[in-house]
Amino acid sequence: MLNKFSKLEGCDRIWAIGSIHGNVDSIKKIHKVIFSEFKANDTIIYLGNVIGVGPESSSSVNEILKFRAEIMGKFKLKPSSFIFLRGAQEEMLTKLLELHLSPNPKEILTWMHEHGVDKTLSSYGMDIKDLYKTCELGTVLISKWTTKAKNLINNYEGHSDYFSYLVHASFPNTEKILFVNRGVDTSRPLSAQNDCFWWGFHNFSKTSKPYYNFKKLVRGYDPKKTGPNKNEVVCSLYKGSGFGGPIVAGLFSSNADIIDIIER
Repeated sequence: MLNKFSKLEGCDRIWAIGSIHGNVDSIKKIHKVIFSEFKANDTIIYLGNVIGVGPESSSSVNEILKFRAEIMGKFKLKPSSFIFLRGAQEEMLTKLLELHLSPNPKEILTWMHEHGVDKTLSSYGMDIKDLYKTCELGTVLISKWTTKAKNLINNYEGHSDYFSYLVHASFPNTEKILFVNRGVDTSRPLSAQNDCFWWGFHNFSKTSKPYYNFKKLVRGYDPKKTGPNKNEVVCSLYKGSGFGGPIVAGLFSSNADIIDIIER
């Protein structure tokens, strides 16, 4: 079973990319900047929410897999130089593919629809209206729908593997900087966290003290969409991508220094 956390070994600098939300044009621009400034001991972390909200979810996954192959080839990188975090959108897709196990599938579907999962389905050739109808017909037909949905995703090369290898959080071996999708429960150690990594933790953005050894907490989604925000501890890399805003990415040292912030 894949570990929940990815510990980065021997990296000097870390590129962290905030929520993409199906904004494929902007992530191509971010990738162009990273490719031109990348160094051999750098690591790249996508902070979740690659999919959802925006219209080009599957194309965004295609783009990051293509970029990964290109930059790994040029710099002779190991796969561990690329890290993908689970965000709320990836979590919703995972739960949607298990909808046949839910006691109240239509209620769950409605909530997910309100939070942008319909755009993910559409990008893979599925119509959420069909799923609403299926929810009225019982568990057996919902199970058939989820099997069909998995098969459609499998038709996109590398996508099933991508969704299988998502981790909850990542940090370098210095343990001075922690990368998450939305937040962390600062009252609990990493080993005792729940799903606040992608659903958030109350007043996380106001965190003013180091979290255990971590001096800097970098997240890829901020519900206020006002990033790139940063205080002494929390750095939010989100400015509304998928809702008309740009993608925000940051370059950090393994000792928690902010080297650069870029928007495209």
